[in-house]
Amino acid sequence: MSLYRYRAMDKDGKLRNGNLDAVNESDLEQRLMRMGMDLIRADITEEKRASVGQRKVEKTDLINFCFHMEQLTRAGVPMLEGLTDLRDSVDHPRFREIVANLIDEIEGGKSLSEALQEHPTIFDTLFVNLIKAGEVSGELAKIFESLASTIKWQDELNKSTKKLLTSPLFVGTAVIGVTIFLMVYLVPQLVGFITSMGQELPMHTKALIATSNFMVKYWYICLIVPVATYFGIRLLIRVNPKARYLADLYKLRAWRIGPVLQKIILSRFANFFAMMYAAGIPILRCLEIAEGIVDNLVIRSALHRAREDIQEGEPISKSFQNTGLFPPLVVRMLKVGETTGGLDKALLNVSYFYDRDIRDSIDKVQAMIQPSMTVILGLLLGWVMLSVLGPVYDTISSIEV
Repeated sequence: MSLYRYRAMDKDGKLRNGNLDAVNESDLEQRLMRMGMDLIRADITEEKRASVGQRKVEKTDLINFCFHMEQLTRAGVPMLEGLTDLRDSVDHPRFREIVANLIDEIEGGKSLSEALQEHPTIFDTLFVNLIKAGEVSGELAKIFESLASTIKWQDELNKSTKKLLTSPLFVGTAVIGVTIFLMVYLVPQLVGFITSMGQELPMHTKALIATSNFMVKYWYICLIVPVATYFGIRLLIRVNPKARYLADLYKLRAWRIGPVLQKIILSRFANFFAMMYAAGIPILRCLEIAEGIVDNLVIRSALHRAREDIQEGEPISKSFQNTGLFPPLVVRMLKVGETTGGLDKALLNVSYFYDRDIRDSIDKVQAMIQPSMTVILGLLLGWVMLSVLGPVYDTISSIEV
């Protein structure tokens, strides 16, 4: 199939632009007719070009998709009819095209999970495997319900992560801005006054003047070097697995923030693992899929070692304990779940345990950030005041004597 960029007219006479997969223009025209549109013009395009300027498929769109399909599936509506109703009611142009493609793929003989697999940027491996498990078990409505709840939870967790990282970045940027203002604007105005006193300047005053002179003279270096370093490190992390591993390790060890990020990742893992296990997916396959979901090489490597231990016959709780990532309370909960046969419930309890701890930890980190940044700003201003007023005080003292 090729991706076509089309221009069409709907039944109300409005012009519509969009992208749709089709074998040829005749196939594209038929697909658009099923969507209630008449083709005007079509050109083959590339996926990357097609996505430019289009609204991204958000998590809310996936939540609505899961909720809609869960309700219709539970009511006994056939899959194709449910997808057709969804296609006709979706406002998002790109998502409507994706649903139309799903209908065509299923009409061509594919299952829903196979059709979803054709859109990996929208429906990830976890989503596809859970739908596949629901098709096998006949519990598709339950899977859609679980997916809707999980995507909502994941969206809230992502907001918590952004909340954790945004505050330090914002306050840190403010501190850097104040430092630049002091060194580039304020201090140069005071240098002439300080040096005109004829006193021997103390080391901290000389250091202040030297720092200010450097930033004034080489301001472009102060701007270019941090930006170049940032993008250079990002490029190195992208192309070098060892560099990415060290960067991920540093993230987990970062003061105060690292432990919270680790809890967020492990909470997401436990929740996804519980969903897959409850859907009937084998444990080793659950771990394999979870490894691909976890976006941290350190934790991914630990989970890989746990999977290898389980393959060799180790109990699940013992394998997780050997990773060194999970605290004793979590390992104990897993052991109970493994013994009673309720591993999915134990994993959900782990996720709940982490969720509660994450919220408390984020509040503590944010409560600590402002005083810390206030202290840093106070030290900077104190350095400037001491460096400026120190020589003035020395001069006045020598005059009194």
